[in-house]
Amino acid sequence: MSLPALLPVDLSGIRLDPEQGLARQLYQELRERILDGRLAGGARLPASRDLAKVLGVSRNTVGRALDQLYAEGYVQGRVGDGTYVMELAGVTRTPPLASQRPAHGAALQRLQQHHLAAPLEGAPRAFRVGVPAFDLFPFETWARLSARFWRKPSPARLGYGDPAGDLQLRELIAAYLRNSRGLHCDPAQIVVTCGAQQAISLCAQLLVQPGDRVAVENPGYRAAGHAFAVAGAELQGVAVDGDGLDTAELERAGRCRLLYVTPSHQYPTGVTLSLARRLELLDWAEREEAWIVEDDYDGEYRYNGTPLAPLAALDRQGRVLYVGTFCKIAFPALRLGYLVLPPHLAQAFARRRAVDMRHSEIGTQAVMAEFIAAGHFQRHIRRMRSAARNRRDALLAGWPSAVPGCAPLPAVDAGLHLSLRVESLGRERELISSAARVGVELNALSSYWLPGSVTAEDERAGLVLGFAAVPEAEIGEALQKLRRAWATKPGNTQP
Repeated sequence: MSLPALLPVDLSGIRLDPEQGLARQLYQELRERILDGRLAGGARLPASRDLAKVLGVSRNTVGRALDQLYAEGYVQGRVGDGTYVMELAGVTRTPPLASQRPAHGAALQRLQQHHLAAPLEGAPRAFRVGVPAFDLFPFETWARLSARFWRKPSPARLGYGDPAGDLQLRELIAAYLRNSRGLHCDPAQIVVTCGAQQAISLCAQLLVQPGDRVAVENPGYRAAGHAFAVAGAELQGVAVDGDGLDTAELERAGRCRLLYVTPSHQYPTGVTLSLARRLELLDWAEREEAWIVEDDYDGEYRYNGTPLAPLAALDRQGRVLYVGTFCKIAFPALRLGYLVLPPHLAQAFARRRAVDMRHSEIGTQAVMAEFIAAGHFQRHIRRMRSAARNRRDALLAGWPSAVPGCAPLPAVDAGLHLSLRVESLGRERELISSAARVGVELNALSSYWLPGSVTAEDERAGLVLGFAAVPEAEIGEALQKLRRAWATKPGNTQP
């Protein structure tokens, strides 16, 4: 409804939805016009009676909207003369959004190129990567522990907490790492984070200067590379072979400030870094005075023997920063991880984290601490490892034999995913596209490579499959769909 020209100012275009709060809508419409200059300072507003009439609302509605504008200083009343828009310094007519100049900060420009993809929606399905069997999580136990904590929380834990994290949780993490990984550390060396990604981001913020070179596995975990690139690092890809990161290529790469590596189960190829190369990496870090960020994102999932000792357990020079997470044992939405730091870095990392978010939410930390202390965590790890092994076996046993253009499935001794090579990028796209048409998720190995990699394009092609997200029956159903989809030629509807 347009307002008549007899009104003292042009308020055309006001639309009020009767299903919403009318006074609030009118207040927002008038405020917007004042701020963008359509209602200039000194302009006289319509009388409340006139405005109510043309808008078809009550005078009380108009009065409430004007009262809010009075209270916030947008309008003033002149006795016997009506309501006028205040003269607001700096208010000019705002140009259309399309003509506004973009921000040009260096960090914002880097973020345009280096950012995380939008997460996949909906419940997990075969063969989504990075998702554990959170259908097995003991939510009833977690809910009981949570209710117990919040029923009568200690006042000492309800204020601003330690930015390094809840002390009890850090003590339990230290004990867990000592017993399960052979990693001896003091709770004072641990900083609790909102998942592994925040831990990696903290390393980028504090250890990297713009222009520094950071070595990353290639192919590798692109989200880690994004964190370092946004901090201004120049990424140096280092090849991965059957023994993990190629240390000889790292040596040839020249001076690097930091190396990011996933030694227990390389992401995404799934290989394990050999002991010889682990020792070579530690020698390299000491010689180059470089840092190693070790991401042990799924180290609990070892199917032959016990989990391997991390690089940090072999480090004698304080060059390794160890990243751990609860999200691959519990569920990704938990957002709970940790950093184990050389002693002289721990306080600085806690202070830097405090600048971003002060401290972690106490309830999740307290409940996780009790979950560990009561023995639920270790029992859940055993259950999750067994389930992941069974789901791995279902995938290996049911995978279609001799898929044209695909290498055979590899042996899988660790982790929650596997990867296999494909003969070309064209074949990779074809396999993924036909799988998507029948509701099966496959990931392109080529997407894990750094842009501009010297490796030939077709040598980057492959598939990455997560096998832990869904039970064996759903894995079997997905494999049947793949057999039918891959047996169907494009354009045909029958296998």
